[in-house]
Amino acid sequence: MKYFKLVLLFVPIMFYACSKGGDSPTPTPPTPPPVVIVEADIAFKVEIPVSTEIDYTKIYGAIGSTQAINVNVTSALPKDGVTIDVKVTKDADNSTVFTNSITSTNAANAINITSLAPGVLSTVTVLVTSKSKSSNTSTKTFKIASKS
Repeated sequence: MKYFKLVLLFVPIMFYACSKGGDSPTPTPPTPPPVVIVEADIAFKVEIPVSTEIDYTKIYGAIGSTQAINVNVTSALPKDGVTIDVKVTKDADNSTVFTNSITSTNAANAINITSLAPGVLSTVTVLVTSKSKSSNTSTKTFKIASKS
């Protein structure tokens, strides 16, 4: 009987010791850090359709007062696209003859330069700027003159 009393005493204690207790809430996992996408530096080339990529040490001749150029972004395009600014200035007096600004999400961009005066040497400046990161820019310049 002594053993029976001892068993009766220890059985409730064992059940109490082995119980799960109250349910605790599932811990919330930590918030992962935001993903930072590093934007590639802007890289591009300028082509004249009848020629190949522009050699920036040469002077290009336009037939007439208009010249088409292709601005091809060769780097990965920024998520919001780019702004392409084209400015043509006369070398003689630094006056502006032509300006154009376009926003694009395409790698290939055709632009027509107009208002070229015959026999006047001009400098074309092409500036490509990221729409999502304004400090990400690239500039190229070349010389052009109208032959007629």
